[in-house]
Amino acid sequence: MKRRRFRRTGLINNEDEQNPLTGVANLFDIAMVFSVALLVALVMSYQMPELLSPTEDITLVKNPGQKDMQIIIKEQGKPIEVLNMTDQIGGGSGEALGTAYKLADGRVVYVPEEEDGGNTTSG
Repeated sequence: MKRRRFRRTGLINNEDEQNPLTGVANLFDIAMVFSVALLVALVMSYQMPELLSPTEDITLVKNPGQKDMQIIIKEQGKPIEVLNMTDQIGGGSGEALGTAYKLADGRVVYVPEEEDGGNTTSG
């Protein structure tokens, strides 16, 4: 006496009525790969691959000389630091390190003071 086993075939095995979301199951993965590729292309277009390297130190100045100037500092092993320009004036005691000159073409050149072993003061 043979027993017949009947399997129930539901909608999953029916090829005519498949889930419409099966074709877009990997859409999130595709979007992530696209966004990373876009980020790499953006960094390469600005010719600054140092931003992607974990061992490079870099300092960027956004809007130099403007009121909304920002200094962005990326150092190895430290979080990225953003310094915003403020209207506050810094004060305190210190020593002169050198002189900065602005050239005719707009560049600024820093000339450190020569150390002669002693403090030189002019007055």
